[in-house]
This record gives sequence, structure tokens and C-alpha cells, in this order.
Amino acid sequence: MLATKHIISIEDLTPAEIELVLDTAESFKEVNERRIKKLPTLRGRTIVNLFLEPSTRTRTSFEIAAKRLSADAVNFSGDASATVKGESLADTAETLSAMVCDLVVVRHRYAGAPQILARHMDAHVINGGDGMHEHPTQALLDLFTMRERLGRLHGLRVGIVGDVCHSRVAGSLVRGLIAVGAHPVLIAPPTLLPARADALGVKAVTSLDDVLPELDVVYLLRVQMERAEGMPFPSLREYARLFGMNEARLARMRPDAIIMHPGPMNRGVEISAGVADSDRSLVLDQVNAGVAVRMAAMYLLLGGED
Repeated sequence: MLATKHIISIEDLTPAEIELVLDTAESFKEVNERRIKKLPTLRGRTIVNLFLEPSTRTRTSFEIAAKRLSADAVNFSGDASATVKGESLADTAETLSAMVCDLVVVRHRYAGAPQILARHMDAHVINGGDGMHEHPTQALLDLFTMRERLGRLHGLRVGIVGDVCHSRVAGSLVRGLIAVGAHPVLIAPPTLLPARADALGVKAVTSLDDVLPELDVVYLLRVQMERAEGMPFPSLREYARLFGMNEARLARMRPDAIIMHPGPMNRGVEISAGVADSDRSLVLDQVNAGVAVRMAAMYLLLGGED
């Protein structure tokens, strides 16, 4: 089982524990392919999905994972939470703690929200994405998908393309890749790269074409269309021309290299429709892996207590 009580950052897990989560998820993925997908593992446990920021994939994935382990899953969205009435997050945490829930999955628009919950309640906490900080279970399912397709993690060269500076997905994935011995490369316009990529121990470049033939994985980050008017590059068309994955770039990749995206995709911007639907794209594999990986995280936090 895991030594940590919470999964707030990918750095809460040692490299050995990351491998344990992935190995456990592998067995749960087999269960998810059965006709009867339910296990009694967490029967009687209560898991709260506290999503105070809009989400479809992550929230649904956690809910399905909890139900397949026979836990009682309770969902709270931002508009249904007392936080819209002015209640502090600390008060929300203490209220949930008084209801004696066992695990809380939290997504919040502000970084640090999961730490506040963890300080004010006895339950386990999983970070479902906080601000521009981290999204650890996304990194775990990405690592699972890479390992499943390529057979290894150590030594892989993974190009993370796009708005690295503001991405919580990248915040966890970079750290996770380093932990398992892979080599992340940050690829973006200068305005979308962190100020000190070298402080993270990673290489940063401003040309996708220069490094594309060397990569085992091209990991595309979503261009946040809701903020496109304020994006620090000339236009979406310009971004697609320089950093979008299209059929011409696909032809220049290694024969066994793969393409990943955390979703939702902006077709025609960071990825063309043809590439998104090609057999080199593992976007749906990532979605599928999300349920198994989140089942593993819940099981390893809760299943070993008894």
C-alpha cells in the first residue's frame, strides 16, 4: 500500500509507489473489460467528488472508479456547494469530515485547495486538479498509457507541446516522467515556457520540428480557447502552423512514436482531425486508463486500512 495519506502532488509518491499504482491499475483494467465490472473492495466506504470547477472527463472517471469498487460516491459541483454562499473551503472540509466520509476528490480553480482540505479533515484527499499547480492522477494515467503501448518508461523522450507555463497537467507530468527515468522536453513559444525550465531539470525548445524525429511521445496540451484572445501568440492559425500536430509532422515521427492529449482536443489547432483519429493517437486509451488508474489510487489509499 502507499505510505502517503493523500495524493495531492505526484511528488507525494516515490518512484516505487508510482510503479505500484501502475501495476495495480493493470489488474483493474482487466476487471473493467469483464461483463460484470463491479468489485466489493471498497464496499461501505464513502467517496466525495468535490468539483468546484467544471469538469466532465475527470469527474466522471472518478465516479465510475468509485462505483466499480462498490464505494458510495457522492458528487458536489460548484453551483451546488455552500461555497457559492460564502462558506470557506476550510468550513466545507470540516463539514465533510463531520459526515465521516473516507476520501475526498477535489478540483478547484485555485492552487492549494487540496492542501486546505487535507489540513482540516481526517479523510484521504486526492487532487483532481488545482489551478495551475498539479493534476497527479492525469500524470499517472498518462504514464500508464505510455508504458502499456511502448513497454517501458525509463529512457523515453517525451515532448510536451503547448501552454506549459499555465498547465497543471504538465506540472504533474514533468515531475512524474523524471521520477520514472524518462526525459521530458518542453516545446512551446517562448511566451508559453516557464521562466526557468532548467530549474526543473528539463530541456526547453521553441521549435517542434527540430526535435520531432527524436521523440517517443508527442504530448499535446490544449490551447485554452476560452482565453484565446489573451493568449501570448499572434493567432490560433499561427500556433497551429508552428506547433500543431498534422499529417506532415506525423510522417516525420519515429515509426513507433505515439501522440497523446489530455483532452478535450481543439481539432485544427493543436491537432488535426486526421491525426486525432489515427492509430498513433492514444487519446481514447488515456480516457480508458483513467478509470483503472483512479481505481488503483482509491484502492491503495483505502483498501489497505483494514
